Amino acid sequence: MTALFVYGTLRHVPLLEVVLGHPVKASQQQAASLQDHQVLWAEGQAFPVLQPALQQQAAGVLLSGLDAQDMARLDYYEGGFGYHLAPVLVQTAQGPCAAQVWFPDAGLWQTGAPWDLAEWQQRWSAINMAAASEMMDFFGRFPAQVIARMYPMIMARAASRVAAGQAGLPADPALPQSGLTRDDVTSKRLDRPYADFFAVEEHHLHFRRFEGGQSPVVKRAVFVASDAAILLPYDPLRDRVLVIEQFRAGPYARGDLVPWPLEPVAGRVDPGETPQDAAMREAQEEAGLTIRHLERISTNYPSPGSTAEYFHIFVGICDLPDRSDDLGGVASEDEDIRSHILPYAQFLDLLDRDLLTVGPLILAGHWLARNRARLRATP
Repeated sequence: MTALFVYGTLRHVPLLEVVLGHPVKASQQQAASLQDHQVLWAEGQAFPVLQPALQQQAAGVLLSGLDAQDMARLDYYEGGFGYHLAPVLVQTAQGPCAAQVWFPDAGLWQTGAPWDLAEWQQRWSAINMAAASEMMDFFGRFPAQVIARMYPMIMARAASRVAAGQAGLPADPALPQSGLTRDDVTSKRLDRPYADFFAVEEHHLHFRRFEGGQSPVVKRAVFVASDAAILLPYDPLRDRVLVIEQFRAGPYARGDLVPWPLEPVAGRVDPGETPQDAAMREAQEEAGLTIRHLERISTNYPSPGSTAEYFHIFVGICDLPDRSDDLGGVASEDEDIRSHILPYAQFLDLLDRDLLTVGPLILAGHWLARNRARLRATP
């Protein structure tokens, strides 16, 4: 049996239990501290690092009674991110105790402010727990280093699931719905046959039928991606819109002869980011634009029968002065993007003649047609 000192997110017992795959007894936990060390936020991340620091004290929890399977699961969760186990002597109420602890590899992370467990719990715990649930589903299937590479998208998918749960139930009496909710669905099994930048999940479940009975257990495959922010830039003074052009794998896989569609600015909503912030960021990354104001158009599922992807669609008010077609995109994501500034009349003609093929651009175009006069009249 191994004694382990945890100082960061694994102090949150619900997360620890997700990683271990079983409950943790209170008798296995006791308060402890590591002298001459401090716990700091990893800069720009949702987890901490432990560093030597004279006359400082790192608070944590000493876990006891961990067997080989427990340590293998914990090492899978931590080891792929550049952490290594090392022996330490921690202080407890019963005196010093030998334990192991995860230290970050030297130079791997930049450090920030002192770590605050309560702050992490309020902002990140739900997302980290959802991410850990997906990560640990791959234990024994993928190496830890592969999971570390996929982790940003695992976190993005987790953030989307948490956002959906926090949205609450619709309360508008105008919605002609039956009143059935997630509580009327019973999950029997969840399989993840594929995961990388996107994921495919197979849900085995039954649900309440409208006449009151239960469906048989059915299998439903779902394409799982993060929430996406989508933006049509519009200049009401010059009466222009901006669209972008880039290679898209979806049209290519379908057999489209021109898999470079015209589309709006778009990108995933990163964990801890609002859809509005994501739209502003993507406008800068993809088209070099500074957005002055966002007009919300719609939040929607583009194809609820097959995908969990969720769209937040906006028109962004900005300046679109004369310029040649620009190239943009994030090199680390292999983006190659060309932007086109179109007079509104030309854009409307393309819309009316059904020459635009990307759904969110079409939706934003029709919204703009209905609201253009108001936007042009606004100072």
